[in-house]
Amino acid sequence: MTSGHQVAIGDRPHDPVAAGVGAPERRAPLGASLGLLGVCVLWGLNWPAVKLALQDVQPWTLRTVGLGVGALALLAVARLRGTSLFVPSGRPRLHIVVAGILNVAAYNIFTSYAQIGTTTGRAAFCAYTMPVWVSLMAAPILKERLDRPRIVALLAAVAGLAVVLWPLVSNGIPIGILCALGAALSWAAGTVYLKWVTVEATPIAIAAWQLAVGSLAVAIGGAIIGGHGGTLHLVSGLAVAYNAFLGTALAYFLWFAAVRHLPAGTAGLGTLMVPVIGAISSAILLADRPTETDLIGFALIVFAAVCALAFSSRGAVGAPSTPEATLLDP
Repeated sequence: MTSGHQVAIGDRPHDPVAAGVGAPERRAPLGASLGLLGVCVLWGLNWPAVKLALQDVQPWTLRTVGLGVGALALLAVARLRGTSLFVPSGRPRLHIVVAGILNVAAYNIFTSYAQIGTTTGRAAFCAYTMPVWVSLMAAPILKERLDRPRIVALLAAVAGLAVVLWPLVSNGIPIGILCALGAALSWAAGTVYLKWVTVEATPIAIAAWQLAVGSLAVAIGGAIIGGHGGTLHLVSGLAVAYNAFLGTALAYFLWFAAVRHLPAGTAGLGTLMVPVIGAISSAILLADRPTETDLIGFALIVFAAVCALAFSSRGAVGAPSTPEATLLDP
């Protein structure tokens, strides 16, 4: 099947023409570049914010609130722009539901439990192996050839994960690492799914309704599991507020304002600053300092993601093709 507008994070993140793929290179406006930098800082700081919030709040509660506020923010952006939020009835809406569960609900719950089960830096970098798994899944599903850049990306990602995990295997692989990989795989599955199907709607409509579906799915999951309890203290309360209003709502507002003026490759590669900022800010704010082997593994993972995304910016599927529709909230 051919693809319409696709959504990927992190939250994300290409109609080749709309995204600038295949179009003549042009210098991105300074405001758009600064907007992308602002988004990466907001998303990067969201990693330690989530860690702090989880001290007092259950993952299901935190994500229900954050995703709900994010959905409302995108709906407001669409209203201000006069952009259509209509999604045709029938299969297109079902596709949005499936993508919302994979790209939003599963990704955000997995990343929350990842931070409970391992360090924030490890969780962030393992979650950001997602472009590599997109390339790998796309081979059998979208009939994309696994050529040299993708194989290099896959080998680098496996090597990076091995370096990170090797010092930990004597005590068993931390559940947090497995959750982070679960987040990466769910995001990749949602991305490939939306490239496989057709959803004729605007990118902001696809993104907003995915967030709404994700918030509802997480709320239902929390009600079933019983995970909505918790008493907020000052620090965790501020962290919840940051996650909802700055790390989600404001970040998505800036994202949609910035990436419409940026080439797809720039937007995709720019988001790789997120785990770097997340790890650095966690070391400062949480004393969550990576080991030397962690740093080597992180570098290999970033290299793997760069290979996958750089290849995708030339028209393949290592990253989604409509950066405006990216959902990469950590």
